[in-house]
Amino acid sequence: MQYLVSVIDDRTGSATPEEMAAIDAFNDRVEADGHWVFAGGLAAPSTSTVIDHRGSEAVFTDGPFLETKEHIAGLWIFEAPDLDAALKIASDGSKACNRRVEVRPFLSE
Repeated sequence: MQYLVSVIDDRTGSATPEEMAAIDAFNDRVEADGHWVFAGGLAAPSTSTVIDHRGSEAVFTDGPFLETKEHIAGLWIFEAPDLDAALKIASDGSKACNRRVEVRPFLSE
């Protein structure tokens, strides 16, 4: 099963060189263990565009869909046999990046 792990931060691009080294080491270990699917950092929420095409015309709005102090700064997608394994991997990721993370399973097909 795949899990989305969202990295939560209140700043953008705030990782220290030590945190980046820890994240790189964590990513290498997750990949070697066969859990790696994808990871990436995100630009500032101010760079986002919200699109609403539920009506007859698409409406484009600059900025995040929610005004909040914290935002998703990056993400991982892991493959894990169950939630307990995903939580352990995510816990190690939280330690590596020195940020809180949120774990959510993808819907089953």
